[in-house]
Amino acid sequence: MTVLRRLDHVAVAVRNTEDALRYFRDRLGLEVASSEELDSPRVRLTYLDAGNAYIQLLEPLDGGEPLARWLEENGEGLHHICFGVDDVLGASGELAVDGTPPVAGSGRGRVSSFVPGALQHGVRVECTEFRREEDVDATPGWLER
Repeated sequence: MTVLRRLDHVAVAVRNTEDALRYFRDRLGLEVASSEELDSPRVRLTYLDAGNAYIQLLEPLDGGEPLARWLEENGEGLHHICFGVDDVLGASGELAVDGTPPVAGSGRGRVSSFVPGALQHGVRVECTEFRREEDVDATPGWLER
């Protein structure tokens, strides 16, 4: 069985990042660690530092993207959870229930991959590259106030 090294992030699908930041940043006090726009899929990823993991705001930038359709069907809210692993594609493939091969993606400059196949217990799972020096050694595990 693949060793999950840490919870990397919990992704929240949102229609508008700026609106969501008024709650997650301004109300909860979480600081934006990074933000990026991907070309494929056309989405904006905004990572908020939650101490020992991130909250990722996931916004579609094109109405034709699967995420935009998902938002229309499900509304804003939990989209997936992501774990740091040593071998992203190996872990995603091993975790796939039906043997479907994983597809590589990216986020925060790291290789990532959603576990292919049907959701398990209604939860989409993603794997991302674990980097001990950044994820453990340089991370205190709590928020300074």
